[in-house]
Amino acid sequence: MLFNSISFAFFLPIVFILYWFFTNGNLTAQNILLLLASYFFYGFWDYRFLFVLLFSTLLDFIVGIKMGEAKNLTTKKYWFWLSIIINLGILCFFKYCNFFIDSFAQVLSSIGFHPNIWSLKLILPVGISFYTFHGLSYVIDVYKGNAKPTKDIVGYAVFVSFFPLLVAGPIERAGHLLPQIQSKRYFNYDNAVNGLKQILWGLFKKLVIADTCAEYSNTIFNHQSSYSGSTLVIGALFFAFQIYCDFSGYSDIAIGTARLFGIDLLRNFAFPYFSRDIAEFWRRWHISLSSWFKDYLYIPLGGSNGSIFTKIRNVFIIFLVSGFWHGANWTFIIWGAINACYFLPLLLLNKNRAHIKIVASGKYLPSFKDAFNMLCTFLLTVFAWIFFRSESIQSAISFISTIFSSTLFQLPEVSKKVITLIGLIIFFICIEWLGREREFAISHIGLRWPVLLRWTFMSFIIFLIGMYMQTTETPFIYFQF
Repeated sequence: MLFNSISFAFFLPIVFILYWFFTNGNLTAQNILLLLASYFFYGFWDYRFLFVLLFSTLLDFIVGIKMGEAKNLTTKKYWFWLSIIINLGILCFFKYCNFFIDSFAQVLSSIGFHPNIWSLKLILPVGISFYTFHGLSYVIDVYKGNAKPTKDIVGYAVFVSFFPLLVAGPIERAGHLLPQIQSKRYFNYDNAVNGLKQILWGLFKKLVIADTCAEYSNTIFNHQSSYSGSTLVIGALFFAFQIYCDFSGYSDIAIGTARLFGIDLLRNFAFPYFSRDIAEFWRRWHISLSSWFKDYLYIPLGGSNGSIFTKIRNVFIIFLVSGFWHGANWTFIIWGAINACYFLPLLLLNKNRAHIKIVASGKYLPSFKDAFNMLCTFLLTVFAWIFFRSESIQSAISFISTIFSSTLFQLPEVSKKVITLIGLIIFFICIEWLGREREFAISHIGLRWPVLLRWTFMSFIIFLIGMYMQTTETPFIYFQF
């Protein structure tokens, strides 16, 4: 089920009404309802993959209990590694099996062998990368003693499969979400209103900006040989806004929806395109995944401590793994390597934490230096996104080669619709800039305005959503990951 679908527009209010008005505030009833709603939400796409979700949930629940009951470290390690191997094995089977088979076949072909190697036609279960990491974080935390194993199977199952975050995150931690699920919840009007506003802004980002950008970026990337370098630049810029508004829009809808049920999810985006260097960008982009890799991979490897070789090794490992997490294609690995190269100079010069606070805090405009740094960081990010979006490395190199050809100085091919889209992006950037010190852009915008002006602004957002909403449902980009 998609957040931007008619079915979800009926599903959400029904679950909300049942949750607050028919459970009588009973925690067990609320959690059972959330679990059933989550399984319906997931099974609405393809009920067969519910069995993978159920298996993963039961595995980690049992492993947590067994580690808590373990009499010695050897037994505890046995259960820990059993969970790690099985979970990653399932993930690799569905997500990377054909990648490894095809890569092996290409290696053999390059040395003169042309074997007839078969491949599996596997459908990737939606959200498997996300709910697998939910379970792994729980197992790792229990193993390290950072969390106690739970014997509440319903509560744990809700933690893994809570429908707002099930398909594309945020990637939650047991220490943050599980206590909320196991504690009594009360309806809070202000929190619910804030949740609705965040849902509204998420829908605006997805339906108005992301989907409209996708219409043009897909055409340009899929037919790149037909366009000049200047037009390809516009295509790359549109994709940068497409992926940001698509993914952060999903996160906004997920977090806002969770607020309607009295649950607080981890923040996933903090205005990353206003970053002044790549290190700041990665503290603000897909925060739940970046922090997951930092806590469970980067720091155990030694982090930024040790020799220069160790620092370089750890940075490349974390970014290459992050790239590979996104998909079974060499383009994602190259994308990760490029970001590692961006990040390394900052780390080695000890400037990776130079920008912690949001840019131009308390001011309307950034300084010239901050504006220049933001522009450079954004352009570096856009360059890397070309590999992320391209179907192959060869396609990405061809795309970049055309950009840096003489055709870069030709007038780009733009229509009135493209000019309108650029105007919408400028409007979007302005709203994000004004709300950059808040959790999401419109959380506090208009609170001091006259009531008529505030409602006019909200009505305008709703009008744009209705105007640009497509007749066919458009999946979110991160569903494929």
